Amino acid sequence: MNPAEKTIRVMLVDDHQTMLWGLDKLIQGQRPRMEVVGTARSCEEALAKVQQLVPDVILLDLGLGQKSALDILPSLLSNSVSRVLILTGERERTTLDLAVLRGARGVLSKDASAEQVLKAIEKTHEGELWLDHETLSRVFGEIMNTKTVHKLDPEMEKKAALTARERKIVHAIVEESGASNKAIAQRLFISEHTLRNHLTSIYHKLDVINRLELYVYAVKHQLGSALPDSSSRKRNGAVNLTIPGPHEQI
Repeated sequence: MNPAEKTIRVMLVDDHQTMLWGLDKLIQGQRPRMEVVGTARSCEEALAKVQQLVPDVILLDLGLGQKSALDILPSLLSNSVSRVLILTGERERTTLDLAVLRGARGVLSKDASAEQVLKAIEKTHEGELWLDHETLSRVFGEIMNTKTVHKLDPEMEKKAALTARERKIVHAIVEESGASNKAIAQRLFISEHTLRNHLTSIYHKLDVINRLELYVYAVKHQLGSALPDSSSRKRNGAVNLTIPGPHEQI
């Protein structure tokens, strides 16, 4: 490396310890061209460390536990030095586009090669965008149509704020509309307590108050993947939707 070139200081943000370990090994192996200056596994930890470290590039996963990193993107970029490169398993185009509209300079899938990750970090640090042509076209079109990010469709923002796990839960709620929380939790291989925590987060993000409103919202806005055939859940022309009893407030 040319002595005049500065080492690219990278901060890793991912809630999977194994992923953090692998990325750390990959990037530290590139020293002195680039180095890992810190890691974080939650939104709160990321916000605290970015203020202390002021990294050049933040390699950011969008799904951090029960929270979406979309909510903290503007704060991560507030120091005018750091640039964000998304590295995620997220496949929802709306979510990825919104991340770019909120300031991310690039998007990488978690199945990207080591060479692609290193190249993307380098190009992001140099001020370039790391986006495929389709994403760039969609984002540019959105900016031209809205004139400003703040005028984005509020429903799009609501849906984009959901994590991949939360969308799976919404799908399960729709597909098993008459099932209890316990049955849905068993289907998703999580505890009832965990399901309730996820539902609380989903209700807050979608501005609904219970499973009935969540079901109606999901059907109305075609949330996530294709919804199931409602004919299999109809009795006498009505949808068979059970509202949780007193012991299942969420």
